[in-house]
Amino acid sequence: MSTARHLLALLQNHVEGNSTQLYSTALQAAAREAELGHGNVAKKLRELVERGRAQEGIPQPGAVPLAQPKGDLASLLSVSYPQVRLNAMTLQVDQRARLERVLLEQMHHEKLQAHNLAPRRKLLLLGPPGTGKTMSASAMAGELHLPLFTILLEGVITKFMGETAQKLRMIFDTTSRTRGVYFFDEFDAIGARRTTGNDVGEIRRVLNSFLQLLENDRSQSIIMAATNHPDILDAALFRRFDDVLEYHLPDAAEIEKLVRGQLIGFNVDIAWQEVRTAAAGLSQADVVRAAQEAAKTSVLANIRHVSTGDILRALTERRTGK
Repeated sequence: MSTARHLLALLQNHVEGNSTQLYSTALQAAAREAELGHGNVAKKLRELVERGRAQEGIPQPGAVPLAQPKGDLASLLSVSYPQVRLNAMTLQVDQRARLERVLLEQMHHEKLQAHNLAPRRKLLLLGPPGTGKTMSASAMAGELHLPLFTILLEGVITKFMGETAQKLRMIFDTTSRTRGVYFFDEFDAIGARRTTGNDVGEIRRVLNSFLQLLENDRSQSIIMAATNHPDILDAALFRRFDDVLEYHLPDAAEIEKLVRGQLIGFNVDIAWQEVRTAAAGLSQADVVRAAQEAAKTSVLANIRHVSTGDILRALTERRTGK
């Protein structure tokens, strides 16, 4: 829809008193402005829509459908619109509190900025695979109704380090044009220590470029990076992030909570101590998948009963990788 047609539609919605359709049209206009590269205009339109909906008590919609990354960006970013929420995750108390604090500051960013205060928006997530780092990025996007842009490292990192730095610059330019959650997974590929024995000058320059880009970024986007190997990250990175969150393997109470959450609606006869012992050392993702496998076995057998043996067999498969 052209700008002129958007204006006509907005006026018609206003005259007819159709607030819901008016805000929907305004969001379409915001998406169009984002496509044209007018990031500030799109951002202001979305903020006005959010404010108007809140004042009238109209529920917020999902993320504004933005165009898929085009041209060179298509090989650097993939976009999705997650519906995940924090309450769907099993998080430790400290993790949940810190993520909720980021959300609170983001939802009230105008109030903070009016007092020259900046909301948290640069997060570094550390921990073993399967402990919820990627899902946390999805939940942040889902809670804020923002698109999730996952950085495709295979497209960013090339044998020509000068090209890698240029591609990183393109990504950070995009954070200013299109507000979203930008997620760098397997971040140690970029952020490894500059003092490692196999280091070369060009690799150091890539890390230095990232450090400068991150520090100078003044966008409204959320930037999240995750790694399974925090021990090899360069120390300078930690100072550039607003928050560093550590993720751990689930403890006994979390294991039971994860399994119970997957077996709602089933009759269970489970020796929980045996299950907790068998699941020790597995990630949240492995425990959830084991519980789901036990549930599927029950459904396919046309029964609604899950036993200790069903869970233990599934946990053993997850541990041995069979």
